[in-house]
Amino acid sequence: MTGVRLYFRYLGVSFRSQLQYPASFIMMTVGHLVVTAIEFFGLWALFDRFGSLRDWALAEVALFYGMVHVAFAIAEAAARGFDVLHRHVRTGDFDRILLRPRSTVLQVMGLEFQLMRIGRFTQGFVVLIWGISKVGIVWTLPKYLLMVLSILGGCFLFVGLFVLQAVLSFWSVDSLEVVNLTTYGGVETAKVPIAIYKGWFRRFFTWIIPLATINYFPLMAVLDHQDPLNTPLWLSWLSPFFGIAFFTMSLQVWKMGLKYYHSTGS
Repeated sequence: MTGVRLYFRYLGVSFRSQLQYPASFIMMTVGHLVVTAIEFFGLWALFDRFGSLRDWALAEVALFYGMVHVAFAIAEAAARGFDVLHRHVRTGDFDRILLRPRSTVLQVMGLEFQLMRIGRFTQGFVVLIWGISKVGIVWTLPKYLLMVLSILGGCFLFVGLFVLQAVLSFWSVDSLEVVNLTTYGGVETAKVPIAIYKGWFRRFFTWIIPLATINYFPLMAVLDHQDPLNTPLWLSWLSPFFGIAFFTMSLQVWKMGLKYYHSTGS
């Protein structure tokens, strides 16, 4: 509990520092909102021209889009410290974190909390609500819970990816852009049904990086949609836990990486 309280103190400090310049905060928040909104308008233009994506309607794809953007916005805000860890490793500041009698994961997560990500969150949430109102299905409490748990699982999955990116910085700070293929690139991948991609691509983002478990499989059960991949229904209801399992695995990799960390000596 002391660790949790410390984390919230980190958040409080971060909030106060970001709100010292309210105009800058508002402009950056609006900027993130506009950028993500333009992405969805591009998707809308695609459907306006061709009518559907395979057998998927715009309202259905809006659910995929909204779920992944909400999950990623929360993860990106809460775990931004892992995304910028390579700077602290390069300067030797990570040594201070190792000397403190608190969890390194907790301290790194508290390095930076980007409140401006509320712009991406808001845009994704609005699209998600619009999609829910337009798909025309019978909503039940289990379906709503499955969506919420899937978004939560998506948060854990993306945080796990940020953790793995941070682990790579113990060996190299110049090749981290490769990981963005699975983080920011993963958002682009998961905002449409993964069934439209090639087989090898689907398998990679199902069994290696389980992006399909944060919206595709759950929405098969929520929408009562015939899955072209013939996925068993029980997988749809268990899929939110894949993100948590991936995050747990990434923490074990983090512990292994710490053993190979060498200080800069600065």
